[in-house]
Amino acid sequence: MEILVLNGSPRPQGTTAKMIAAFTEGAESAGHHVHTVNVCRKNIRGCLACEYCHGEGRGTCVQKDDMQEVYELLSEADMLVLASPIYYHNISGQLKCTVDRFYAAAYPNGPEKLKKAAMFLTSGDPEMYEGALFSYRGDFLGYLKLEDMGVFTSSGKENGSEEKLNELKAFGAGLQ
Repeated sequence: MEILVLNGSPRPQGTTAKMIAAFTEGAESAGHHVHTVNVCRKNIRGCLACEYCHGEGRGTCVQKDDMQEVYELLSEADMLVLASPIYYHNISGQLKCTVDRFYAAAYPNGPEKLKKAAMFLTSGDPEMYEGALFSYRGDFLGYLKLEDMGVFTSSGKENGSEEKLNELKAFGAGLQ
């Protein structure tokens, strides 16, 4: 299976990165291919709401930035993982810009191969996930009709714990 992970954390050694690394180790041990894009290190601008992609662009965004790399990987992905720390009750702004640009990729239908989704969230407080989950459920599970493979959260003392990382490694290894 081709898995695309969008890492929305600006911290290269942070909890989100550790969660992704554990998942990747498990998934690759089961024969899956995982490609991680660190969106905070990319030049991805926000959606302009110009409707080019829904008109003459026919699913192609008018902006030519690093999102082109994401679009290419997205077209080959069977599964998408959104990974982010929680900032103001939602995913990071960098990941939000990337997600908003799915507007072009989802026209007129979502990417053909993409069938599954998962989400990894980190925060200091276990009660901070509702905003991110609202978007995940509505935009990815509802609108794109992706199969929910799971939401994995880590907060407070769980962040970076061996138990949490083993959970993500097992999740990756168990994917079918």
